[in-house]
Parts: sequence; structure tokens; C-alpha cells
Amino acid sequence: MNSKTPFTLNCKGKLLSLEKPKVMGILNVTPDSFFDGGQYEQKDAILFQAEKMLKQGADIIDIGGMSSRPGAAIISTEEELKRVIPAIQAIIKYFPETIISIDTVKAKVAEFAVSEGASIINDISAGNIDEAMFETVANLDVPYILMHMQGEPLDMQDKPAYETNVVEEILDFFIRKLEHLNKLKIKDIVLDVGFGFGKTLNHNYNIMRNLEVFSCLQKPLLVGVSRKSMIYKLLQVSPKEALNGSTVLQTIALQKGASILRVHDVKEAKETIKIIEQLNVE
Repeated sequence: MNSKTPFTLNCKGKLLSLEKPKVMGILNVTPDSFFDGGQYEQKDAILFQAEKMLKQGADIIDIGGMSSRPGAAIISTEEELKRVIPAIQAIIKYFPETIISIDTVKAKVAEFAVSEGASIINDISAGNIDEAMFETVANLDVPYILMHMQGEPLDMQDKPAYETNVVEEILDFFIRKLEHLNKLKIKDIVLDVGFGFGKTLNHNYNIMRNLEVFSCLQKPLLVGVSRKSMIYKLLQVSPKEALNGSTVLQTIALQKGASILRVHDVKEAKETIKIIEQLNVE
């Protein structure tokens, strides 16, 4: 775990310490996300789920208005804004201390979301879909989650392949991107290896097996494996039945240095962190 590494994120004046691992609760305001699509499109449902996750101990609420499941297409900026902005406004109104991250690949959506109360940008495309994203992050001066993805959601799982070693290629990718971000003086950067985004099942487990390699970049690491196909396809179950597998992988990720767990199930993730912390008590 990164308990000895003094990472902090400045979320528009709210300092989020990563001395102990944190939990990011997923709130998809989409009709078609792979696990919870269509469940949180209405204001009451959004607030109910946000309150539930916050009571269970979520440190961040991650709001996404565009599905990134394999095969999903990029939607219009207008449609995405129509989904995420009311959700952000409602959560900030009723739970004003909430740290919200906006899960988007579009600079305009990120800008509007931050103006309405979001304070972290979570970009699965690492600036590859919208070339204005990096400049926007620099101007907004908020933490940025940089994720590795091969291709785009529409085609990322069409026979993903890597020329050499998947871990080495992701490491090289991060080094190049961090160089660019450093030139823009973007300081608070979180790395996400992108489990399931342009990776085969074997790729995903190879990355997990070697996750501690990425600590050499001296950035906090976010891990998102919650109920993904690397679990349910391996176990031959449905996403709804993949909680146990999710907890197993999250436990391993914490032992290998994860600072943030991005999850559908906040209570279970918080319990996992508590148990791992107790293991480290001498």
C-alpha cells in the first residue's frame, strides 16, 4: 500500500490525503453502462445512490455521462452535458462537501463540470480523443486521472495486441504523457492502468501481477476492476455475481500499491482497506 507515500490531491482547495487508500464510488448517469446503466438517470435515484455511497464512506463520487463499455460510441457533448451537469448540481446542493470527479474524454464537459462543482477530471483517453484536454486541465488547476487505453471504447476490444510486453508499453505510455503534463505544470496526476480497456484477459492479469512496477513513476495509482469482464468471464458468472472476485483483486491491488479503488460497492471496498491496514500494523 502507499500508506508511507505522502500523496495529496488539491481538489479546488480541499486537500485529499492519500496517506491511506481512498474509495471512489461510481455513479453512471447513463442508459447503457455495463453494470448499472439506466439505474441513475433521475434526480431522486442519483441523490439516493450518492447519499448511500457517502454514508458508506466514499471519498470521491465519480460521475460519468458516457458509457465506456466495449463497443460504446462517443456521444455528443450536448448529450453528455445534459446528463452530468444536473447530477453534479444536485449532489453539490444536498451534499456540498462531496469531492466529485467527472469521468469524461471531452475538454468542454470537463470545464463545465468543474464550474458546477466537480474538482477532479477522470479521462479514460489520456487526452487522445480531445486534444484540448491537457490545456483545459492546466487552466482549471484540478487533479487529473490519466488512464491507459488502447484505441477507443468502440474498438478497444477488437483483438487488442501489444508489440512487446503490455506492462512495459503502458509504462512507456505513462512516461511520455507525464512529460507532456509536466511541461504544462500539471502537478496532481493520478495514474490508471486501464484494466479492460484494450486488453485481453491475460493482459489484465499480467498487469495486476506486476502492478507495483508503476510505483517507479512516483504518482498515486487508481485501480478500477469492479465487476469487470476480467472477473466475470474468468469465473463464468454475471457482473451482478462478480462482487467476490472484485474484492479479491482489490485486495491484491492494495497490497501492490493502489492509492484509490474505483468501485461500484463502497462498503465492501472500505472493509477491504480496513483489513489490509490492520495487516500492516506492527
